[in-house]
Amino acid sequence: MTTDYAAQAEQMARRARLASRSVAVASTRQKNEALAAIADALANQAAAIKAENARDLDAAAKAGLSAAMVDRLTLTDKRIETMAAGLREIAAQDDPVGQVIEQSTRPNGLDLQRVRVPIGVIFIIFESRPNVTIDAAGLCLKSGNACILRGGKEAAFSNAALYRAIRSGLVAAGLPETAVQLVEAADHAFVGAMLKLDRWIDLVIPRGGERLIRAVVEQSTIPVIKHYKGVCHVYIDEFADPAMAAEIALNAKCQRPGVCNAMETLLVHQAQAGRPLADLLKAMAARGVQIRGCERTCAVFPDARPAAEADWEAEYLDLILAVRVVDNIEDAIEHIARYGSAHTDAIVTADPRRAEEFVRRVDSSSVMVNASTRFSDGGEYGLGAEVGISTDKLHARGPMGIRDLTTYKYVVRGNGQVRT
Repeated sequence: MTTDYAAQAEQMARRARLASRSVAVASTRQKNEALAAIADALANQAAAIKAENARDLDAAAKAGLSAAMVDRLTLTDKRIETMAAGLREIAAQDDPVGQVIEQSTRPNGLDLQRVRVPIGVIFIIFESRPNVTIDAAGLCLKSGNACILRGGKEAAFSNAALYRAIRSGLVAAGLPETAVQLVEAADHAFVGAMLKLDRWIDLVIPRGGERLIRAVVEQSTIPVIKHYKGVCHVYIDEFADPAMAAEIALNAKCQRPGVCNAMETLLVHQAQAGRPLADLLKAMAARGVQIRGCERTCAVFPDARPAAEADWEAEYLDLILAVRVVDNIEDAIEHIARYGSAHTDAIVTADPRRAEEFVRRVDSSSVMVNASTRFSDGGEYGLGAEVGISTDKLHARGPMGIRDLTTYKYVVRGNGQVRT
């Protein structure tokens, strides 16, 4: 029996388009009530959500997923509380819909306004992290958009449980249930069919590995904002305080290695490549980090495995770290330009001029000075949550919050003017 995915996908997209008209004109109060109701539902249904998450974790163990991937998949009481808190933070933010971005009056008396409006229908594809289900739904609702969510098969039971909380919140606030829809079909053919529906869907946001993003870009007739891989660097400069550098590097790599803003490559100025680097790599190894280093790194830390060319562009999402000793800041910046993914890169230095040079010349969506790459995050930036971290330059860049899920239209008011 052949499944007609094209017809099913179009039906879902049509429902989303219809729902988007209601959400686009919903009051701020109504949207906030929906967000609060979803947050309450998460708290009330926490036990059921964790039970479904346990089914996903059991399948992950049998499939042999890495510890970092299992960590991304796991829902604890604290993480459920964090999701609920994120929704309340989104509700507390100013509503972007209807905001006047700029205003002017033309010599002929026409009054021009550029006003924020929702994008419309957004199709979000993501892997393994079930919290994205809540974050994406909340951000889309507050920004007046309908959304279609397609999570990875690893989190199928968790996502379904979270979706039930979302639907109950929508109903409680009097918004259409179809303002948020979850794709339950596991077949990639369904996604392929959805990616052709540019008549009904306005934007696609893929969050996941490089293969997923490339596949979406190749297939989609809908505009795509790419949330590309996070090959994040920390550069320890000649003038860095070794203690500060070690603390930042350990946090950037070890706090949560399975996330996109974790450090994947450490660059170290040759002046720091003696005892400071050796002590840092010993501390990394003590935390279970496998070191893959250049020749000078291996000379300082013999337990390191020689790095291959592929290591410099790898997003490990695991306790693996590529380390290179560089001659100067110029070499560090050149390395980032060649191998980086324009996600997040950091410098540790006590020299303001070096910091400014790094900030000016490194072309990434977030550039950090004396801070961990782990701060590249919607919540840490005060956005409440994020739909992802865009490594594109159009239409949004970096952590995407509610304003990044809007576009604008011109509103022109006159008193009878005609063009001659």
